[in-house]
Amino acid sequence: MSDSETVPGAAAREVRGSAPALPGEALRIASGYAFAGPALDLGALIWDGHCLPDARIRVPLPMLNRHGLVAGATGTGKTKTLQLIAEQLSAQGVPVFLADVKGDLSGVSEPGTADDRVRSRAAEVHQRWTPAGFPAEFYALGGTGHGVPLRATVTSFGPLLLSKVLRFNQTQEQSLGLIFHYADTKGLELIDLKDLRAVVAFLTSDEGRQELRDIGGLPAATAGVILRSLTAFEAQGMADFFGEPEFDTSEFLRTAGDGRGVVSVLELPAVQDKPQLFSTFLMWLLADLFHDLPEVGDADRPKLVFFFDEAHLLFSDASRAFLESITRTVRLIRSKGVGVFFVTQSPKDVPADVLGQLGNRIQHALRAFTPDDQKALKATVRTFPDSAYDLEEVLTGLGTGEAVVTVLSERGAPTPVAATRLRAPESLMGPVDGAALDRAVRGSSLYGRYAQAVDRESAYEKLTEARAARAGETAPAEPKGARGPRGRQRAGEEPSVIEQVVGSGVFKSLARSVGTQLGREITRSLFGTTRRRR
Repeated sequence: MSDSETVPGAAAREVRGSAPALPGEALRIASGYAFAGPALDLGALIWDGHCLPDARIRVPLPMLNRHGLVAGATGTGKTKTLQLIAEQLSAQGVPVFLADVKGDLSGVSEPGTADDRVRSRAAEVHQRWTPAGFPAEFYALGGTGHGVPLRATVTSFGPLLLSKVLRFNQTQEQSLGLIFHYADTKGLELIDLKDLRAVVAFLTSDEGRQELRDIGGLPAATAGVILRSLTAFEAQGMADFFGEPEFDTSEFLRTAGDGRGVVSVLELPAVQDKPQLFSTFLMWLLADLFHDLPEVGDADRPKLVFFFDEAHLLFSDASRAFLESITRTVRLIRSKGVGVFFVTQSPKDVPADVLGQLGNRIQHALRAFTPDDQKALKATVRTFPDSAYDLEEVLTGLGTGEAVVTVLSERGAPTPVAATRLRAPESLMGPVDGAALDRAVRGSSLYGRYAQAVDRESAYEKLTEARAARAGETAPAEPKGARGPRGRQRAGEEPSVIEQVVGSGVFKSLARSVGTQLGREITRSLFGTTRRRR
């Protein structure tokens, strides 16, 4: 249970008229949330227009790795729900990752301020509200904004995720995968975007074109699209997100000295106009965690709970391969102790195969102003178990900070649907001052490790050096017949640097020796992301 406790023995408080004792149906619903083990307190049951504070709505801690959905229209309180859950997870020693798209979750690190609204809500649900801040780390994509920079190498990010960011079609996605495969096998590390451009340019040059000939080659038109997309991507300031030092996602699994879980807040307001980038980068973080974490099966608490805000951006215009990879990742990462909550406006934003794996549901109010809204409302109602409520009426009548809840019980069965008045977060409900945030970031033990970008030798430098060496070679007059029938070097002559770096026939060689090591050992995860084997 969290630091905030229900006041023992308190009588039910009237909220909308005189509050009766628990009627039979309300008692049945409440009994579905009477768990014996550790649980998070979400709030109090709403029945027949009344808040019943002794009917507590909770979610078992071990079930939070069964994933979840937080949905609702803009302004209905989804962000505060994330904050409420994050606080209680941290208090019970579970690390949390929060994607802060609007920039108002940094307040989780500071104690909240009691005002009339907080006091009123705490009284309504019989919450013993105490202001409290929680241990937090702040991150920013590539250092854009406040936070420790999060970077990924291009090689690690992989072709599937990069294709999603660049909005490639299937042919372009497959061609990019071929380019990555070539770079992997030749030991050409793709650290930043200029490395990738250098490899594409080489493979379309007279010298490099023959490298892919045996397996279909790289069409000049497709290569042109890839190069133009990369150039435009860099012109938009995206280059800073790719490079070294690459972030180690195990940093998200830390606890503070007092045993509370660290809340990792990824500040995203500075990249709000680049939704494809930040949603796909979040998926890279999740895929990287999946790649590195061991199997744990069913544990008494999650290793991490990951909140994926603006989830609809991840699924829009996604290729079939991408959606299949998301579905597999969500299905399999549960056994590694990671819970994933998707946060979006409507359940219809999430594909059915993913939605079917989200066992915990917190649905805030929906609007029904248009025929499309009405259709979405009916579709949302059908995704819930049978209910004692008229859900269409309830979902359109919920106030801010109220939601319809169903979660998985300790035995894995869905709990009864419960309209719920949610508790008030105990940390600051708003952003931390920018100067204070900067001080917190610079005081972090991670700042010295990740703040300064590093540009070491990789594919761009190797190919540039090879091209310069090739251009600097002299060609003295040779006696007739000094070369073989295909114009190769004389016997004993050293091959040029470029032939050493990208020798021809690589894929024939690869076919004969799958698993060979050329410069680095590559392992591939569900998204084609890579990691050096540990």
